[in-house]
Amino acid sequence: MQKILVDHIAKSGNKRSTGGSGFNAEAAKIALLQGREALHQRYCKNKYGAALLRDHCRLVDDVLRQVWREMAMPASTALLAVGGYGRRQLFPYSDIDLLVLLPAGKGGGDTEDDAIKPRLEHWVRLLWDIGLEVGHSVRTLADCTKEAGKDITVQTSLLEARQLAGSHPLFIEFSTAMQAALEPRAFFIAKQLEQQQRHGRYHDATHNLEPNIKESPGGLRDLQNILWVSRAAGLGKSWPDLAKGGFITRREARLAQRHQTILQNLRIRLHYLAGRREDRLLFDYQTSLAEESGIAGKPPRQASEMLMQSYYHAARVVTQINTILLLTLRSEIFPGPDAVPVIINKRFQKRGELLEARDESIFRQDPGTILESALLLQQHPELKARSAATLRAMWRAAPLINTAFRRDPRNRALFMKILRQPRGLTRELRLLNRYGILGRYIPAFGRIVGQMQHDLFHVYTVDEHILMVVRNLRRFMAPEFTHEYPLCSRLIGEFKRPEVLYLAGLFHDIAKGRDGDHSVLGRTDAKHFCVQHGMLAKDTELVTWLVENHLVMSITAQKKDISDADVIGDFAARVKDERHLIALYLLTVADIRGTSPKVWNAWKGKLLEDLFWTTREHLCGESIHADGMLKKRKHKALELLQHAGIPASAHERLWSVLDPAYLLLHDPQEIAWHTHHLSHRLKSSAPVVKARIAPAGTGIQVLVYAPDQKDLFARICGFFDGLDYNIVEARIHTTRDGYALDSFLVLDPFNVMEHQRDVIAIVEHELAQQLEQRVPLKSPQQGRLSRHLRHFPITPEVDIEPDEKGLYHILSIVAGDQPGLLTRIAQVLVSFGVNVHSARINTLGERAEDTFLITGEILNETRTLIHLETMLLEALRTQPRAST
Repeated sequence: MQKILVDHIAKSGNKRSTGGSGFNAEAAKIALLQGREALHQRYCKNKYGAALLRDHCRLVDDVLRQVWREMAMPASTALLAVGGYGRRQLFPYSDIDLLVLLPAGKGGGDTEDDAIKPRLEHWVRLLWDIGLEVGHSVRTLADCTKEAGKDITVQTSLLEARQLAGSHPLFIEFSTAMQAALEPRAFFIAKQLEQQQRHGRYHDATHNLEPNIKESPGGLRDLQNILWVSRAAGLGKSWPDLAKGGFITRREARLAQRHQTILQNLRIRLHYLAGRREDRLLFDYQTSLAEESGIAGKPPRQASEMLMQSYYHAARVVTQINTILLLTLRSEIFPGPDAVPVIINKRFQKRGELLEARDESIFRQDPGTILESALLLQQHPELKARSAATLRAMWRAAPLINTAFRRDPRNRALFMKILRQPRGLTRELRLLNRYGILGRYIPAFGRIVGQMQHDLFHVYTVDEHILMVVRNLRRFMAPEFTHEYPLCSRLIGEFKRPEVLYLAGLFHDIAKGRDGDHSVLGRTDAKHFCVQHGMLAKDTELVTWLVENHLVMSITAQKKDISDADVIGDFAARVKDERHLIALYLLTVADIRGTSPKVWNAWKGKLLEDLFWTTREHLCGESIHADGMLKKRKHKALELLQHAGIPASAHERLWSVLDPAYLLLHDPQEIAWHTHHLSHRLKSSAPVVKARIAPAGTGIQVLVYAPDQKDLFARICGFFDGLDYNIVEARIHTTRDGYALDSFLVLDPFNVMEHQRDVIAIVEHELAQQLEQRVPLKSPQQGRLSRHLRHFPITPEVDIEPDEKGLYHILSIVAGDQPGLLTRIAQVLVSFGVNVHSARINTLGERAEDTFLITGEILNETRTLIHLETMLLEALRTQPRAST
């Protein structure tokens, strides 16, 4: 490759050169492009990733050496490849990490350093002109030692350094110094902590829907971490080295190499497909990657789903190997005095902080000991993990979990004991899933391992989401999370037999992907499991009821008017009693928080909490008749006004023009706030706009009071669209003397609390000004459609039905969330003379599920109603320009 480059540059000697030397940058750039394209074409034919990475390194090595020579760099300096480039794994669009090593005495601004600095700057510019995206540092040997001591990332990068050009003695001195500075124990601890922090950024989830091939748990970094640790400790630089040293079995070495190759090939294809450095398996690329990998879909599963399932399998194996090998290497690096084993029972003992099988063959002789090991780790807090040998033996015995195993009463009792332990449940369930044990013990769970979810608000596969829900339920029990879940923590602390909740969490989505309602199908699976495991009849009933009804509370809170006594009565009748209510509330909160870190917000939390308390009052015998609720709210609002020093008579004029519906729709705090600002402005000709930070802690509450106008709701929606704020709740009320009294809850998509006071001032001034000027309505701005929606579009749905009392119609809309959506809906309703009385705007990731309470003459005319539905569907289908 070097000869090709030299010949090409020589033949192009009459072309433009860069700098004062005779080196031709344009010719080098062309040669590099041609070399990279040749490598790409070769890879497309043979699919051999290791060869591509190696040959790409050689190509870049040749260019760098040529430029180094042409620049006539001082013979006392050295050019080193570090990081991934140093270990000869250069992916198509990865940065090229370089270290320019200066001899002792360079640096610090002396004369010799000042002389070389311009040359180095010119060298870097030249490399970029050629097309090499380099990440470089210039250091002396002392600098390297100092930086490596401060930063484990720098030390790791320098660990794999190799010489490209320059002084070989200086490189030898560097290698000797770096090796001398390495302290294997400190290095191990730092890399283990670094891995824990990296996994934490991905919520310790192997099965994200758009994982990072390099950084996610189970990614390439987990394999590299093992080799870095073993290299630093002098135990080996490759999988064969570790196998020869007895740290890994030959089978595990082959598995590690095979799955490293799978991940490397995926990353190579992803780079080529994206045309840039991209390590995330985004939805944008999954289908194309499947095609390039020769994967064809088999209905009902798409090719992209099959590709991702193969990725998840590889990631799981990588995680298994990573866990076992880090345990093995730890025992080698931290030998210490031989710990005296303490016998726990005839099958297990503890050695130091590890659980150890007294005979590794016990798992094959008696597979039930797999579950026993989980139970022992829960019961002995002094134990941190299984020993590597024990974990390895357990892994090998996992296939022995079969029908006979599942029918064994002892194994069923062990599993239930695991669920009932006060600590360690999340950790053990995740480990049992990672090693394929949980899916074998509960076959229905095994069918959803690695199953994708394209609903645009779950960010995990079904199995990972389920384990997140169980994790959330367990967090409610932990004192350190009490501040985050105060009500949940209190409720679960008083809940008898919480294993009922964990089982409901395990089974609530277990039937996803099957034909039929997953809640109903999951109920059957849950009942079968509970009966087999000898649960009390009342607990079996509660588990199955929770699985079947796990969506009911969120739907009621987010889509129905929970100030309506009839809504509460119907919900309470379905819930039956206080234990069912508490269980459903806890499961609902855990479920929503387990879909995605972005789906939950304080507004949803308040809706659920309000529904919980109101229903609990009803179940405890307190009246929820409208008259009783009205009286209580008035009394509380008056108390708040009195505490604020507002005259007792201030409310009378305002409340006299309000219908009871207003007082039922707003809580006492809102009523008092509205009264405070409006009692002296009842006949104001100018719009009154007031805003405040929402008491729930998230978003801004906005009050709009103005002479009623048919397009007021559409105007307000357009205003907040322009600010990029999301309306999540709207309550529209018209007073008896023709004024609109509307209240909104809006959320800042960036959730920057310190800017909200500035936004409040803008809202109060500019919204009032726009409403007063009554400028013509503008078409909603065309924003960018999210890439998720481009790849997994949602078919819009519109449903208009009269409510049970015949007073209103309920408009339900399902669509892909997109900029200007609410404004388009509002403008269609205005054009048909439809009035909006309340709105619940529920956004689940990329999915909008909105509910409006509406009135209008046309709603009773079939032909016009069909026309309205058609126009709404058209508005929902309007696609903003695609994102780039």
